[in-house]
Amino acid sequence: MSALLYYFFILPLSFLPMPFLYAFSRFVLKPLVLASGFRKGVVAKNLADSFPEKSALERKQIMSTFYLHLCDLVAESIKAFTISEKMARSKMVYENTEIFDDLYKKGKNVVMVGGHYGNWELLAVSIAQSIPHKPKALYTPLTDAFFDKKMKATRSKFGLEMLPIDEVKNIFAQPLQKPISVIFGADQSPRDPKKAYWMKFLHQETGVQFGAEKFAKDYNCAVVYGVINRLKRGYYQTSFSLICEDPETMAYGEITQQHTKRLEKKILEGPAFWLWTHRRWKHKRPAECQLHA
Repeated sequence: MSALLYYFFILPLSFLPMPFLYAFSRFVLKPLVLASGFRKGVVAKNLADSFPEKSALERKQIMSTFYLHLCDLVAESIKAFTISEKMARSKMVYENTEIFDDLYKKGKNVVMVGGHYGNWELLAVSIAQSIPHKPKALYTPLTDAFFDKKMKATRSKFGLEMLPIDEVKNIFAQPLQKPISVIFGADQSPRDPKKAYWMKFLHQETGVQFGAEKFAKDYNCAVVYGVINRLKRGYYQTSFSLICEDPETMAYGEITQQHTKRLEKKILEGPAFWLWTHRRWKHKRPAECQLHA
């Protein structure tokens, strides 16, 4: 069934020009998503808990814009299956890449950390030509083996290497040909709440995945934060900022605090472009876990 869906629906759609795909997003996908009530309860609760100071009308407006963005994101992700390298690079521009140039000259490996804001699929197909480091992205394999294979192939077709998250410890098992940048999406709900770093995020006690900080310190990687800004429909800009060059100089939790607060700042500036359908706060803080200021 997955193969039929891909070859007879998704792949033909991906060859269409973006104006047609955006029409599909607006007039087909969005009505279907809204009619089905897809994750409506999750989104409404996440927005209410994150923005208690906003009125119900303001949160409703954010939700409406979010669902339009989500449908556009699906359309743009469909296009990613057949997008050319030239087109991908025209739709995603990068700012402050000189940070990577400097670290590369010093032979420093990098942890690149960010969140699910903007269009991370477009970053996947354009990042390899935009920084000197070899990019490696950690991901959780899909339960559908067919689509897992197709998504992995799509994201990696222009140079990004996709690695299942359970293989993160194997990255340095072999000598590296050149410095690498390991990409962490650190805004997902943690697998084990007892191993998370607990802090306030969007007015809520939040368990933040600690993997990016731990990896940086274990392997002495510089840490760079990346945020994807939406310039206009279909066009994005990824902006980088250095968190630290030497992670050992950072106190426990400081790296995690910094990248989480930078993401929070961006969400507060433009809340509709974060992934609100995710059950980000499904875990409650275990009694033995400290809440950090």
